Amino acid sequence: PVIAFASVASGGTAAGTAIASRPIAHVPGGVVEQVERSPDRWVVDVESGYSGGHVAKPAYADVCDGTTGHAEVVRIEFDPQQISYRELLEIFFVIHDPTTLNRQGNDSGTQYRSVIFYHSDEQRSVAEDVIREAQTQWNKPIVTQLLPAPDYYRAETHHQEYYRHNPAAGYCMFVVSPKVAKFRKTFAAKRKNSTVD
Repeated sequence: PVIAFASVASGGTAAGTAIASRPIAHVPGGVVEQVERSPDRWVVDVESGYSGGHVAKPAYADVCDGTTGHAEVVRIEFDPQQISYRELLEIFFVIHDPTTLNRQGNDSGTQYRSVIFYHSDEQRSVAEDVIREAQTQWNKPIVTQLLPAPDYYRAETHHQEYYRHNPAAGYCMFVVSPKVAKFRKTFAAKRKNSTVD
């Protein structure tokens, strides 16, 4: 099985296509840099990319211009014996604000929308449950979209593991690092056997 917080070979994949022997998940990329630093034992692979647009093989500049319709996403291949799809979605809802339309922090545009691309009816059902539960934690309505997984395209190489390679960059220090800290605090028990700091 494969889950969508989502890494696919270049060229995109059709919705519902199995990508790997493990589950895959796709969620917005701006909120999951910290998952790249999670224990290798439960996250097998993480890749940044673009999904949900109408242009094949989009370039970063075009995605940022908002002309392709893509969201910046992360493809996560995970070990379901170590972490469930539900747990990944729970992390997703803790480390970003799902009540802001087309915005994450100071970043705005449809490429920053809160969206979950599901790969099966089971994933859709789990996501619906998690969204309902997350709504009890917010005063404003959650605007997270829940959509079937469309084609996915790998982002350019310099966008891969950006936080790991650029911890002193302003964006990483002021936007990503607080999310990493929140992730570590909230999910300390899940991280207890982690060798990654």
